[in-house]
Amino acid sequence: MIHLVLHDAKDMVAVAVVEGVKAGDDLNAWIMDDDRTITVKAKQDIPIGHKIALTDMAVGDTVIKYGVDIGKVVAPIKTGEHAHVHNIKTKRW
Repeated sequence: MIHLVLHDAKDMVAVAVVEGVKAGDDLNAWIMDDDRTITVKAKQDIPIGHKIALTDMAVGDTVIKYGVDIGKVVAPIKTGEHAHVHNIKTKRW
């Protein structure tokens, strides 16, 4: 079963495509561009449609999703944690 989707192997986050992702779950993530899967363990509950970190990120890091810059980290994020507006902000302001 596929739980997460990302486009590019260099993406730092993936999107939950199923409901009910809970902390401790082992998740399968499909990398669309490569047509392969990787696994990641959820450290927090992840709502459907929200992002999960695929790598540790520090404050100030650029976040890559769909192969493009989607913003900067404003609070540390560990692999498997929920990545959303509480720890990622746009660089526009």
